[in-house]
Amino acid sequence: MCRSIKTLRPPVLPEEATEEDIRAAALQYVRKISGFRAPAAHNREVFEHAVDAVAEATAELLAKLEVRGQTRAS
Repeated sequence: MCRSIKTLRPPVLPEEATEEDIRAAALQYVRKISGFRAPAAHNREVFEHAVDAVAEATAELLAKLEVRGQTRAS
């Protein structure tokens, strides 16, 4: 599932993931689970809300993950 979503944490992504990287992954995820590449006008608001929520959760996850052999930036 979602094979086109890339890993956003070190060491796979050596630098910190950008907001753009996180948003792109969230969009891919929502597209995959909803089955829509682009929502119809009547679903646009809920679709965008889902992308925002997934992006926020992703950013929080990445900020809190501890990768073995690396220290977390403060």
